[in-house]
Amino acid sequence: MRHSRMWMGAAIVSGAVAAAVGGATYGGRELLHRQADAARAVMGKPHGEKAPKADKVYRKRFGDPLDLVMLGDSLAAGLGADLPGETLGARLAKGLAKKVKRSVRLRTVAKVGNHSEELGRQIARLPEDYRPDVAVIVVGGNDITHRKPLAESIAHLEDAIRQLQDRGAAVVVGTCPDLDMLRAVRQPLRTLGSMASKQLATAQRDAALQLGAHVVVLAQVAGPFFISHPEEMFSIDQFHPSSLGYRRTAKAMLPSLLAALGASEAVPDGHHTPGFHLPRLASGEPPSA
Repeated sequence: MRHSRMWMGAAIVSGAVAAAVGGATYGGRELLHRQADAARAVMGKPHGEKAPKADKVYRKRFGDPLDLVMLGDSLAAGLGADLPGETLGARLAKGLAKKVKRSVRLRTVAKVGNHSEELGRQIARLPEDYRPDVAVIVVGGNDITHRKPLAESIAHLEDAIRQLQDRGAAVVVGTCPDLDMLRAVRQPLRTLGSMASKQLATAQRDAALQLGAHVVVLAQVAGPFFISHPEEMFSIDQFHPSSLGYRRTAKAMLPSLLAALGASEAVPDGHHTPGFHLPRLASGEPPSA
């Protein structure tokens, strides 16, 4: 791994509020810059730029494998997990296998540092004859870092969903997490970043549903755990999830994978199915895993 580049959650927030900073007074700009510097210092060194390699067949004893592919950024890749079996993809594969009693073959094309623009290139790396049963996309934070226009980010997401559906995949989109979770970022910087991430997440949800994909609002289904238990849910960089954080996130996302595959008709709050026609669990009922 390369450790020369610092992963800074505050940079995401800084990019999100670029316009606000530009229009602020000199004193306001200085305050935001000082807060970003302070957050960078607290977050410390990163895990590097490569997530653990988790691709393999999980629960082989079940046989008749399903194919699961992970696309997106460092969250989809599993950066911050201690072991390959503790990444988001591995946790989803094991949870899915347990529920449907079939083995799950995981393939990960998500890459650390990628944003929505790279989704098409990630798909292009897949073999032409690869036909996943379910595809999970988690992307968004780096779009804010790189100040990508919202319309461009959504257009790339839509194109990726269509390409995956053309391959026969059921698509599940995990929306951009709420950057309000980054407690190392002080106010007002954190609030401004939170506003930008929520705007992107809402646009992702609406676009994905229009195309028939399933959607998990990560800020709603997983965010509260990261806010209430940051020491456990975040890894040592205070930005990426820990192994426990990925376990919790996978557990929260699993109902949408099951619904997308037709293995379940009920989804809890924070999950959206195309057309909103499926029955929903009672509010507050925890998702199964």
